[in-house]
Amino acid sequence: MYAIVDIAGQQFKVEEGWKVFVNRLEAEEGASVSFDKVLLKDNNGKVLVGKPYLKGAAVNATVLKHLRGKKVLVFKKKRRKGYQKCNGHRQYLTQIQIDTIS
Repeated sequence: MYAIVDIAGQQFKVEEGWKVFVNRLEAEEGASVSFDKVLLKDNNGKVLVGKPYLKGAAVNATVLKHLRGKKVLVFKKKRRKGYQKCNGHRQYLTQIQIDTIS
C-alpha cells in the first residue's frame, strides 16, 4: 500500500515504515503528525484518486529529528565583465517516519 501525499507544499510517495526528509515542520521531535491532503491511495492494485484530495484519508507519521541538508553552492558569473559571485545554502529539513496510511 502506498499513497501520494502533500506535505508542506511538496508531493511525496510514501509507504508504511518509510523514512522521508521533508521541509521543516513546526512539530517537536517524537511528536505525531497527521497529513490529510492525500492525492492518491493504492491498496494492492485498487487505486483511489482524489479531486483534488481524498475525503477521510490521512497519513500518520512520527517526527524523528530536525536537521540541515547538504550545502548547495550557487555560482553566478558574467563573462568578460569581471563579475562572479558564490553563495552557499543549506535547507532546513525534518525527518519523519510513516506509521499508518488510512
